[in-house]
Amino acid sequence: MDQKILIVDDEESIVTLLKYNIEQAGFETEVAYTGTDALEKASVTSFDLIVLDVMLPGMDGMEVCKKLRQMQVDTPILMLTAKDDEFDKVLGLELGADDYLTKPFSPREVVARIKAILRRMLREPAEVDETHIKVAGLSIYPEQYEATINEEPLTFTPKEFELLLYLANNLGRVLSRDQLLRAVWNYDFAGDTRIVDVHVSHLREKIEPETKKPVYIKTIRGLGYKMEEPK
Repeated sequence: MDQKILIVDDEESIVTLLKYNIEQAGFETEVAYTGTDALEKASVTSFDLIVLDVMLPGMDGMEVCKKLRQMQVDTPILMLTAKDDEFDKVLGLELGADDYLTKPFSPREVVARIKAILRRMLREPAEVDETHIKVAGLSIYPEQYEATINEEPLTFTPKEFELLLYLANNLGRVLSRDQLLRAVWNYDFAGDTRIVDVHVSHLREKIEPETKKPVYIKTIRGLGYKMEEPK
């Protein structure tokens, strides 16, 4: 079955362009022209990814993203923004988006980003896989893209999980923000290291007993982050 993408934009010409190119890449598509329509469709239909414009009439893309995450809808979200503004980008990621593109963009680049985000889902899980990474009460199952803390299941966006996995695979090593950007995001964010900080903050909210006193992901002042076994 083809993977299904929800395209959300109020400009009909952009929707037509995206729909054509995404379908040419082998995906099914559905469209929404308002934030309210997008929220309704995404909350009742299972999509593999949502391409979500920020500037929408009524309920904007930021609010749609925020509400979906509050409803525990963890579908990956690629945000489109006409504003080349760092605050907008970081805010979108803080609200739960997985990636963003600034307009104008090429349809080819949109398809490339979609494929990059979905790449993890294209791998079929092994029939029997007991492999997992354990760091104290945290258990990470790479093949299933799942993790638990003290046996309680956790919910992550794709990028949050990839960051967690990379930190765990480098247990005890200090990793700079630039290293993490290159390893997890795979392309140049032109020094937007706040993206790393945002995702680390999200991880801490989910795995740390006290976010202000982290025991798993330590900040190494002036250098970056390090995951370690809690003492």
